[in-house]
Amino acid sequence: MKVDVFCHILPKRYKEELYKKAPPKFYSSKYADATQSLIDLDARFRVMDKYPDYVQVLSIGSPAPENVLPPAEAAELCKIGNDELAELVFRYPERFVGAVASLPMNDVDAAIKEADRAIQELRLRGVQIFTDVNGKPIDADEFLPFYERMQYHNLPIRIHPRRQSNTPDYPGESVSKYLVWTLFGWPYETSAAMTRLMGSGILEKFPGLKVISHHAGGMIPYLTKRIQISNDFNEMRLGFRYEAHLTKSPLEYFRMFYADTAVYGNTSALMCAHSFFGTDNMLFATDMPYDNQSGNRFIYETIQSVENMDVSAEEKKKIFEENPRKVFRLPV
Repeated sequence: MKVDVFCHILPKRYKEELYKKAPPKFYSSKYADATQSLIDLDARFRVMDKYPDYVQVLSIGSPAPENVLPPAEAAELCKIGNDELAELVFRYPERFVGAVASLPMNDVDAAIKEADRAIQELRLRGVQIFTDVNGKPIDADEFLPFYERMQYHNLPIRIHPRRQSNTPDYPGESVSKYLVWTLFGWPYETSAAMTRLMGSGILEKFPGLKVISHHAGGMIPYLTKRIQISNDFNEMRLGFRYEAHLTKSPLEYFRMFYADTAVYGNTSALMCAHSFFGTDNMLFATDMPYDNQSGNRFIYETIQSVENMDVSAEEKKKIFEENPRKVFRLPV
């Protein structure tokens, strides 16, 4: 079995409520309509049927609820979406083995309440947050009770990168050009969020926290030597060293993260991530359906990229199936 732990869907009632209440600049109905397996179950099943041993852990993708609606309305939107996700898992257990909850992170108390409801009542298998909360870093003190609660639940937090086209590449510009905001901005945002969780001491304070980094850990695995040497150099140059207020090195904390395989068929990138995170911290994921084949390309190429990894068959089984079962505590 291949358990895809990072794929997206836009449930009907959630979509209707989002389009009704959120400003149009935050979503693209044209984009959703062009990606039929995002909004049409029959289209999704036709893609999935090409891979008989393939199942999904569902989630709702961008935009972040708190980015488009005020707290009370964001909380209600999340409830609608999470109810629909639970219903899909109940109706199609042979296809959807679980789902992760969306949360209104612009109200921490409401986010914790919805996480509790989604996990305890709806039996969802984790939560999804984004790399910032309306420009606020995810290591802000106000979010500490949320991390404490998720450690208690012993279920994962999936971090989805968030950066928009109106984030300029240079201070003198007003927008990003040439898709820099998503091609390179998203891996940067993932890496920055991971670094904030590491440097702030959140991973030390909550060592049982399960955090899944999208796109194989962003830039972290590729830049391990830069991270290590810069830490040593900055101690000499600036008198700053992470270990001055933490008990481990930056790389030791970064290795506490889980990394998914959603690098769009790039086996070399997966081997780089594997050399850093190790087999036990890698999870099969495709980012389906955001490709030009309504998800088929991502599924096919990601499966092939994992199969082409220079690791044992037992390790591949861990990445495809055993690690997702363990991390998400799946009932299958």
